[in-house]
Amino acid sequence: MRILCVENRSDHMATLKDGLERTGFEVITAATAEEALGLLMTELIEGVLLEYDLPDATGATVRAEMKLLRPDVPVLLFNGISSQTPFLLRFFASYLRNARPEDGNGK
Repeated sequence: MRILCVENRSDHMATLKDGLERTGFEVITAATAEEALGLLMTELIEGVLLEYDLPDATGATVRAEMKLLRPDVPVLLFNGISSQTPFLLRFFASYLRNARPEDGNGK
């Protein structure tokens, strides 16, 4: 399965990419919403792992644009701010919490 991983922090991207590739996924990466949308239209993408906080858009905006372009591709959001849960669930059926060292839950 080919996954588009959208994350603007290079250290997080490296960890995500490595973990996904170890479990057998082929991973294409993007650091911005613009780059991700371009790849979604030009590459065979079967799923998207999307960070909510991007430098050029929010995950909600990107997800909406992705669903217009490719409604068949599932989009899974991840975010490190648990207080945003009620807001995020208005746009996504579910999401992954991305633990960060600064919140005491990361390594």
